[in-house]
Amino acid sequence: MTRWNELSQRQRLAIRVGAAVQLTLAIAAWLDLAKRPASEIRGSKRGWALAILVNFVGPIAYFWRGRASRASRTN
Repeated sequence: MTRWNELSQRQRLAIRVGAAVQLTLAIAAWLDLAKRPASEIRGSKRGWALAILVNFVGPIAYFWRGRASRASRTN
C-alpha cells in the first residue's frame, strides 16, 4: 500500500480533486433528494439516499434515473 507522503504532487492533487468532485456530487444529490417530493422520485427516497453513497455512480445515477422527468410529472 502506498503512503500519502510517497505520492507525487500530481497524484495527491488528482486524489483531492476526485474527492472534491465526489463530495460535491453527493451533497447536491442529497439536497435535491431532500427537497423533492416523493412523487417526483423514481423508487424510494431511502433507496436513493443509500445509493448516493456509492462513489460517483450513486449521485450520477440519481440525477440520471432517479428523478422523474418534467413530462412524466405533468401526465
